[in-house]
Amino acid sequence: MTSRVLAAAGAALMLLLAGCGEATQVRSVGPTAPVSSPPAGATPSADPPESPRPSGVPRPSPSPSKTGPKSTRTPLPPGLRRSTGTRGVALTFDDGPDPVWTPKVLEQLRRHRVTATFCVVGTRVRKHPGLVARIVREGHQLCNHSWHHDVGLGGRPRAEIRADLDRTTRAIRAAVPGAKVPFYRQPGGRWTPEVVAVARDLGMTPLHWNVDPQDWAKPTATTIMARVKDATRPGSVVLLHDGGGNRAATVAACSGLIADIKRRYGVTRLR
Repeated sequence: MTSRVLAAAGAALMLLLAGCGEATQVRSVGPTAPVSSPPAGATPSADPPESPRPSGVPRPSPSPSKTGPKSTRTPLPPGLRRSTGTRGVALTFDDGPDPVWTPKVLEQLRRHRVTATFCVVGTRVRKHPGLVARIVREGHQLCNHSWHHDVGLGGRPRAEIRADLDRTTRAIRAAVPGAKVPFYRQPGGRWTPEVVAVARDLGMTPLHWNVDPQDWAKPTATTIMARVKDATRPGSVVLLHDGGGNRAATVAACSGLIADIKRRYGVTRLR
């Protein structure tokens, strides 16, 4: 009797131990990654989250682009005219003549009794010779701005550059016999030593600028005026446009910016 009791107790003990081993094995199976780990395939952000901005404080605006039709990515070659050489400031207008905008610019200049330099495109001169004649008649200067505003002209062979500039000057003189064309301005400001040399060989001074309000990008008139005012210094050459697109904002800005320049420095004729 005693032996049977002991045997039964031993069997029960063996069953109990086996059950504990199974339970231990089950608990050891399962995910080992912490709950906070990102899901499979996710890439942690390289930047920490942005700190909250106080109420009413605007985010800073990115700096305006410096690239565009009137900018260069390489250093400017020597020999460019970039100043009036006096305290007075020169106004220059590119890409005309235009039958809508050029007369409006001329009216603003007449009203303020100042003169400017018009950098004219040959194909536009051929279409609107009467406007070129009016520019000269009202006392303004002319500047050769290539035949069809070829920003890559400076990279072409010298013979092609010369033919382009010469063709434009001949169109100007067909519109205004005997007209003086003392300056050349490279479209886009994409100057090269070759185009500088050709312009000088043809008796024209390569004319650059040092104030560019980027009115070609069509900012508001207020923005154009503010940019010109902030950048203009004694002797500045200001770049504006009377052609190449809708120049309503430029025309609207002219009255204020001309008056401001005239008051602070005086508007002068390039020599």
